[in-house]
Amino acid sequence: MRIDILTAFPGVFAGPLGESIVGRACRKDMVDIFIHDLRAFTTDRHKTIDDYAYGGSPGMVLKPEPIFRGVRHIRRQAFPASQATPADRSRTVLLSARGRPFVQETAQTFAGLDQLILVCGHYKGVDERVATGLDAEEYSVGDFVVTGGEIPAMLITDAVVRLLPGVLGEMASAVTDSHYDGLLGNAVYTRPERFQDWRVPEVLLSGHHERIARWERRDALKKTFQRRPDLLETAELTGEDRTYLKTLQRNGNGQR
Repeated sequence: MRIDILTAFPGVFAGPLGESIVGRACRKDMVDIFIHDLRAFTTDRHKTIDDYAYGGSPGMVLKPEPIFRGVRHIRRQAFPASQATPADRSRTVLLSARGRPFVQETAQTFAGLDQLILVCGHYKGVDERVATGLDAEEYSVGDFVVTGGEIPAMLITDAVVRLLPGVLGEMASAVTDSHYDGLLGNAVYTRPERFQDWRVPEVLLSGHHERIARWERRDALKKTFQRRPDLLETAELTGEDRTYLKTLQRNGNGQR
């Protein structure tokens, strides 16, 4: 897979994307990540990438021309023989606070692409013609505002890369993560078996795989019920799950 990031601040990516799982995946050629300087696609001597907003709104807006040139250049690099970018193989994403939520299901979809282009918004925003003219999908990583799209681009890159085949030592580690199946993850423990006054739950020491799996499922349901009950509206639940959730409700928010 290839991930291209178009940004006005390319220097911020060197450290985060060179470390840990993403860095290892790059070194093993499991993914190619390219950082493109937006200013390289300007044509004036001042390398201007932003301007005042029409209508008198405060704040600066990223200009469309450098982004159009940058994205088209990136697409030609990935698909040099194509007249058009194959929609089923490449997606262009504009990082924006007004975008649709980026969730685990989105990461799974993106991980199946050949190429993902991430355009980092900045300042007051990006000229509206970028989204429409480049068929860019707008995504947000949360209901809050950060300085620019660089950190969201790192988050999306990390979420996608760890789902690529072979990147994680065990894919089972990913499928038990929070949000993978619509629930929060269950509690996990490691050595020592006893730490101060807290012990590892006995069931996890039993070696009884069926009981352990049942405990993990119930703990995931309990944590989701307590912290993110909204997720239960769309999660795939069994009859046993629903019975357990009713028990939690009767016991008062699952505290017992």
